[in-house]
This record gives sequence, structure tokens and C-alpha cells, in this order.
Amino acid sequence: MTKNARRAQIVGTGLIGGSIALALRSEGWHVTGRDVDVNRSERALELGVLDAVGMDAHSELTFVAVPASALETEIRNALRDTSGIVTDTGSVKTTVARSVNDPRFVPGHPMAGSEQEGVDGANHAIFDGAVWVLTPTSGTDDLGLRDLQTVLTSVGCDVVTMDPERHDALVAIVSHVPHLTAASLMCLADDRALDDAPLLRLAAGGFRDMTRIAAGHPEIWLDICEENRDAIVSVLDEFSDRISAIRNIVAHSDRTGLTDMLSQARKARTNLPSRYVRPQELVEVRIPIPDRKGQIANITMLAADCDVNVADIEVAHSAEGAQGVLVLVVAEADVQRFLAVLAGQGYRPTTRELA
Repeated sequence: MTKNARRAQIVGTGLIGGSIALALRSEGWHVTGRDVDVNRSERALELGVLDAVGMDAHSELTFVAVPASALETEIRNALRDTSGIVTDTGSVKTTVARSVNDPRFVPGHPMAGSEQEGVDGANHAIFDGAVWVLTPTSGTDDLGLRDLQTVLTSVGCDVVTMDPERHDALVAIVSHVPHLTAASLMCLADDRALDDAPLLRLAAGGFRDMTRIAAGHPEIWLDICEENRDAIVSVLDEFSDRISAIRNIVAHSDRTGLTDMLSQARKARTNLPSRYVRPQELVEVRIPIPDRKGQIANITMLAADCDVNVADIEVAHSAEGAQGVLVLVVAEADVQRFLAVLAGQGYRPTTRELA
């Protein structure tokens, strides 16, 4: 450990907590961890995932990576026992964001994972290029939010900021219902295999790729489906309608309708966004902001709204007056779109090429 290493706390030393610890340690952080199961935290120490076991009152950042049923309690404990920023890794954000109203708490959700289980499967590389969503509330401390965004970017994450309700509606589409769909398809194949034993031997790459996420641990999905029930049911209803429409297309040999549907899907899949990683493709956007709560959250939410990836973020404070400058590094291809959105909200941004 370097003499002036930054300090982090992990609560819950499983796959995600352990992977966060490894990612931070690779950036020079001193990481302390604890778990309700002492054997898990001791195993994390043995594997070199942690520097120490216990609670570090001096931690600058605390990551709470526990099941949903324990989330609120552990967040409150972390806020009580430390003086730094506290975030979590829960897959549903509205409930916890409404329940814990503290400027030091920034609700979060890393959209990363693995079929591996427990700290033995921890791997810092799972965050490389992964989206990490932050859902600040009106009471969230701006500078704490900025620091967390910067730290997550430093370990390879694509940080996206939005409000909790919007997050829950969107992840129902791209995460929760896909898992339930994969599980349903896997169960369908398994049931059919009881009558036709060779079926699962025929499962080729496409089937295995589509159902890979069905290998995830079932227990975490019980809490997810309970907490995000309304959004999930709404998406399942829409998905059911689409499946019915596809059934009709196939049943009536509607080649035009089938071509249109498959072409739309192929185009959308091909155009899934990717991160910009080459410095020559990045531009610095400098935005004067008033010294008023919520400015950083508002601007980074605007970036998410217009599909602009923020590669880095910092705040330059003015020595005089109640104004500072928020500095965002974004893809050059996105700059004009972002500038137009900012201007439409009354901001006066300028740009500068990276040296």
C-alpha cells in the first residue's frame, strides 16, 4: 500500500463486492471489507482481494454489495460508521433512493456480472467497458457524485446518470425481462428433453448464447422481481404482445412482415452503442455552472438523455463569485449534439481539444 493511498470500504464480499475491491486495488486504493459471513471476508483476504477485514471509519467511498433484503440496513450502517460517500450495487433503485435520504448516499447499479459465484469468481475485468448507472436524488451532494463518477470511470466503467424511476423502467427491458425470457426458454427445452433426450445435445452456439444468463443464481432474482414488479409486468405484457404478433406472422407465412421484423432487429443489434477509448476521438466540454445543488447531476443526466458517453469529469472552482466550471470529456462525434442540448437548457458551454 502506498503511503497516501485512498481508502475504500466494501460491505458484502461476494462476486460483485470482491470485483470492486480488485478494481480499486489495481488503481492503488487501500480496501477494507466485511461480510455478514466472516468466512467470506476471510476468504477475500486470503485471496488478496482485500487489504484488511473489518470496517474502515476513514474510507472515502463505501460500496454496499449485499442482497436487496439487507440493502437499506447496510447503507444506513455505512453512513453511520464512515464519513465518506456511500453507494450500492442493487439492481432496483427507486425503493432505496426513496428510503435513504442522505447527501452522502448515491444509489448505483453496475450492469456487470458473471456466471461465477462468490469471491472466488471475483475479477476486476468485469467492469472494463461495463455500464455503471448512478441515480442521484435531489439531496445528493454534487461533489460526492462527481468523485464517484471519476472513480468509476478510472476502473473502466461507462458511467450513466439518470433518475431512479427511469432506471428501473429501462432495466426491466434490458436486464430483468431478458433474464426471465432466457430462463423460460431454458425450462421449455429442459421439459421437452424429458420426452426427446437428444434435444439438449443439439443446443448450438445461438441457443447457448441466448440462455447463458439463465445460469445466474436464482435467489437474487426473487428480490428483483418483487421490487421492480410493476415495471417487469409492464414489459412482459408488451413482450407477450410482440410474441403473439410474431406468431401470427409465421402462422400466415407473412414473408414481408417477417423480413421487416428481422431487419429492424438486425439493424438495432448492429447499432448497439460502444465506448470511445482512443484519446484522439475525445473533446473537453467546459460548462460554467452556478454554485447550486444538483448541477452536476442535471448535466450528466442531459448527457445520458442524448446518448453521450462521459469519459471523464472534474470541477474547476472559481476563486471569486458563486460559479465554477464543470469539465466533461466526451466523444468528438457527440459534441455538437451535446452542445445543442446544453444550450437549450440555458448553459453556455465551450469546447477544447485534448492536448
